[in-house]
Amino acid sequence: MPTIASVLQRLPTPLRDLAIRHSELIKFAIVGGTTMVFDLVIFYSLSLTVLEQKPVIAKIISGVLATLLSYFLNREWAFKHRGGRERHHEALLFFAISGVGVLIAAGPLWIANNVFDIRDTSESLTTVVIIDFVLNYIIGNLLQMAFRFWALRRFAFPEDNARTILEVDAERNEDPTDAADALDQP
Repeated sequence: MPTIASVLQRLPTPLRDLAIRHSELIKFAIVGGTTMVFDLVIFYSLSLTVLEQKPVIAKIISGVLATLLSYFLNREWAFKHRGGRERHHEALLFFAISGVGVLIAAGPLWIANNVFDIRDTSESLTTVVIIDFVLNYIIGNLLQMAFRFWALRRFAFPEDNARTILEVDAERNEDPTDAADALDQP
């Protein structure tokens, strides 16, 4: 499997520069795609079996589980150089923002089911599955993704290169003799 560096080397220079400049957004989108597949599998597993008449509940359950996965992937990869907050504050903000995102993603499905009674008017399971997919995973996820990218960068991971700076500071504070050794050298 090619590494990110080898993929970047294969891109033409203008695309490479664009990919490097927007690497955080690209990583966020890859995490989003991964968690979308995870969410999709859980949602359809629930909404086509035990929660057949409650698709909004199935969406919220799948959204919460996908959010847990998203936190770890975003924190450790997409936004790994960002921070500026203590981990518990960062996690609280991430989950609050993602909770709003789950509600935003469930909104189109809720409107279709509770305002337009789509399940009562649909004649086949295939129609319901297609409508659920379009409402959930295209419209809902696009709305949620735009909101979450903006809000995570603004609130949960506000400072660029904050983790790198904190790691350097932590390394310096780990061994106080390093500073003394540096002073002793001519």
